[in-house]
Amino acid sequence: MSESSPIISVKNLNFFYGKSQALHDINIDVHPQKVTALIGPSGCGKSTFLRCLNRMNDTIDGTRIEGKIHLLGEDIYAPDSDLVYLRQRMGMVFQKPNPFPKSVYENVAYGPRVLGLTRSRSDLDEVVEKSLKRAALWDDVKDKLKYNALDLSLGQQQRLCIARVVAVQPEVILMDEPASALDPIATLRIEELIAELKKAYTIVIVTHNMQQAARVSDYTGFFWLGKLVEFAKTKKIFTNPAKELTETYITGRMG
Repeated sequence: MSESSPIISVKNLNFFYGKSQALHDINIDVHPQKVTALIGPSGCGKSTFLRCLNRMNDTIDGTRIEGKIHLLGEDIYAPDSDLVYLRQRMGMVFQKPNPFPKSVYENVAYGPRVLGLTRSRSDLDEVVEKSLKRAALWDDVKDKLKYNALDLSLGQQQRLCIARVVAVQPEVILMDEPASALDPIATLRIEELIAELKKAYTIVIVTHNMQQAARVSDYTGFFWLGKLVEFAKTKKIFTNPAKELTETYITGRMG
């Protein structure tokens, strides 16, 4: 499907909440420095799948996974897998902005400091500035670094959360409906930011907004009742889907 080797490869993935099966035999390859969008109705398994990729579902009692997920060839569910390192490599941006109740600076500095990624205050200052620039937020906050992050607008808070992820040098950024709580102007800023970020990072985004998926992504996967119905380049999914169910959903006749 692509000229590049996948950065994430998912094979025969099944996921269970207790006895209830939420994902059924998912197979997907995510390619580097591309945006992969996951679409489908509420409750179809998109966010569950996203959380399998950095093992956030591990925090839920009674869950079970079958199959394999490899990140650059490494089995992320291997018994000796380092969860802290995995979540550094695959950062998550949530639906609602969740900045720490600390200063703008401390929000971005927290991860690099805890992980020991910088050696001096000047190194840390540089990482904070670079991360805020990457998140298209520096111009908004360069004179407000000591301000409480909760005083920022929602759109600014979400870009701050993206800066916080970028600061720990991830390979993949997972986004779970990152613009659904934002107004149209803030949403546009996030979409423009995604286009810029994919030059350096691989992005997997869950979205309910099919127009957003069409605008920002290179590949799209359509989930339905816990199954990956179709996965292809975004243009093909939206103009010439292979499955009738995909076309029915895309055209709004169902879901």
